[in-house]
Amino acid sequence: MKIPKFLPLAALVAACLLPLFFPSCANTTEAPSGGKKDTIPPYIIDIKPLPGAVGVPLQGASFVFTFNEYVSIKTPANIFLSPPQNRIPKSRIRGHNLIVSFEEPLQPNTTYTLSFTDAIADTNEGNMFPGYTYVFSTGSQIDSMLITGTVLDCNTLAPVKGATVLLHKDHSDSALFKHRPYAAVKTDDWGYFVLPYIQDTLYRLYAIRDANPDNIYDPESETVAFIDSLIRPKMVSSDTLPEMLKYDMTDTVRCQARRSEYELKLFREKPSKQYIVKKVRTAERSAYLTFQAPGAWIDSLWIRGFRDDQVISQFNILQDSLELWVNSRRAAPDTMRIYVNYRKTDSLGRLAPTQEIVKLPMPADKRTFSKSSRRNLQHEDTICVYSLKAQPETVEQNGFELEFRNPIITAWFDSLDFRAINTRQRESKAEFTVEQDSLNLRRYILRPKDKLQPGFQYSMRVPYRIFRDINGFWSDSTVVRVSLPTDETLSVLELELSGVDRKIIVELLGEKRDRVLRSYVVDSDGSVRFPYLKEGRYSIRITDDGNRNSIVDTGSLLEHRQPETVVFLQLGGNSYLNIPPSTELVQPVNVGELFKQPAAR
Repeated sequence: MKIPKFLPLAALVAACLLPLFFPSCANTTEAPSGGKKDTIPPYIIDIKPLPGAVGVPLQGASFVFTFNEYVSIKTPANIFLSPPQNRIPKSRIRGHNLIVSFEEPLQPNTTYTLSFTDAIADTNEGNMFPGYTYVFSTGSQIDSMLITGTVLDCNTLAPVKGATVLLHKDHSDSALFKHRPYAAVKTDDWGYFVLPYIQDTLYRLYAIRDANPDNIYDPESETVAFIDSLIRPKMVSSDTLPEMLKYDMTDTVRCQARRSEYELKLFREKPSKQYIVKKVRTAERSAYLTFQAPGAWIDSLWIRGFRDDQVISQFNILQDSLELWVNSRRAAPDTMRIYVNYRKTDSLGRLAPTQEIVKLPMPADKRTFSKSSRRNLQHEDTICVYSLKAQPETVEQNGFELEFRNPIITAWFDSLDFRAINTRQRESKAEFTVEQDSLNLRRYILRPKDKLQPGFQYSMRVPYRIFRDINGFWSDSTVVRVSLPTDETLSVLELELSGVDRKIIVELLGEKRDRVLRSYVVDSDGSVRFPYLKEGRYSIRITDDGNRNSIVDTGSLLEHRQPETVVFLQLGGNSYLNIPPSTELVQPVNVGELFKQPAAR
């Protein structure tokens, strides 16, 4: 294998200084003078031994990096050795020197890289050293190959800074959980990574948010990303490669111009071990069980003292949380005994039939008619509790949302009174439909049949005693009024969807992409409309709902399943939509073509 050529010391210093003199770096082309603040980062003027050293001893090795000024270590963990050891490198400052050594032996015939990213700053002004990657070998040669890539968040497609990228020679699924990698590196501000000076062989490539940090994946607390297939490096390491240079992270043009061979999307994996993790008695006649992993497999369930038809149960959409209610007039037991026959993960990691008896005593403050609780009895403790909501911006899409605290056993929806008051204050009775939520038996959607009109006021009135819940309590009356927004500065965004060749979830997000404002589930061509938008920046996220369950699903490492594909609508090269005031925007979107293009971010 050919040993790569390394820069002589003078060229090394120039390489360290190179990022500081790019045109994008303000005030770095002149030395500080007079009383001006020093804005020039420190740089290396000497290294012992020189880069590319071979035959480095397995024990007692140390490296001295001499800077042009006094420096301090800001983040010791960012002095990163690859392949990593159990302990991070030991580093200390002596004068202008940074001295790095190791607390355990190095491996024989191994090429190592020692990288500095956001680790060193000058003592006086705190200017950060832009970074450097030093290479050495305990063998007779330096490995020469290179891999590059980018780590993104699977939901926002935002670059992930500080993710740990792991390269494994062990191709088994268990390697990431048990062993330190063959090579590792941290991503920069752009989520970009370079794994240089590696062997020419086949690898598994992963990325994690290493919370420990121990360079081993912990599914309970860390996110993960992976490449589906084995990979082999194609590029050769060179000090002159743009991908290996250190850039000012504000230099967008140069940072984005770097070649990225692989794209990894970090996701939060659902736990794989199945067992009951939480059990709570929420009231006299209700409880819930929470399972560690989604998709809980229950063979049978019963509550002691009650018939099967007296037990109401409901799983959430992920099937990892089960709500239970008892529909019976007999007194609730002091201790509710729930017999659960389900598939639990055994010591070998297999799902095995198990019976678990869950005993849930009734807390004194939960018993409605106990002597101690009567003194603190609230009105809502003796009625059928519900909420009725409607938002002006979303009432056309979502209608009126009626949700009960407990399942209802008596309901007269025909007694609901829906009325419209026009701009002349004339009131008329209006019609509506009732739809029970398929995922929540306590929730109902009340939708107006006719198109709602601007300037009209709409009211939904719930009369007294038309709903009765499993506790035998009747509902109070209430009324909710809503009108469509009339602010003339609000805007409308309409997407004309074509080429819909799959089931998709279309979501409107705010500028930070941390909250879904509105969403549609679509499986055919048509239009989706987002009215009443304030001036600002928004994003449209479209998810390929591969399993057609109407939610955005995460991935699975052991099942080799990536998270569902997400793309952001990109207009004019910008993935953010700038919505001006008082505007109606109509945007055609070819969904089939959108998923063929590189993901917009």
